[in-house]
Amino acid sequence: MRKGALFLSAAAILAGAIAPARAATQTITGQLVDLYCYNPTTKENAGMDHRQGRECAYACAKWEGQPIGLVTTDGKLYQLAGELVANNNAKAAPHITHTVTITGDVAERNGILVLSASDLKMMSK
Repeated sequence: MRKGALFLSAAAILAGAIAPARAATQTITGQLVDLYCYNPTTKENAGMDHRQGRECAYACAKWEGQPIGLVTTDGKLYQLAGELVANNNAKAAPHITHTVTITGDVAERNGILVLSASDLKMMSK
């Protein structure tokens, strides 16, 4: 009986340690960036480290399927996931470098904030 209780306690602790962080629904406003080329220390090209600006970022996101992120004004960076970035970022790529608002589930995975959503609202270009 005692071994069984010890085993169940150990299993519960292990399950809690490896379970993903629970997602919390949030509404976040920021600028969409191509995470492959994003450089937070570079101010040129609206946070993008692209020599050719928005067109290059769009090509990387849409045609090469590079991951897209959302950067808030306070510098928080979220990697986008879910329907919003399905099919080579079909919904998000046209808005690359624009300011948008996204409502979705936020979770931390391996030290990265991940925002899963199905749609966005354009705020400004």
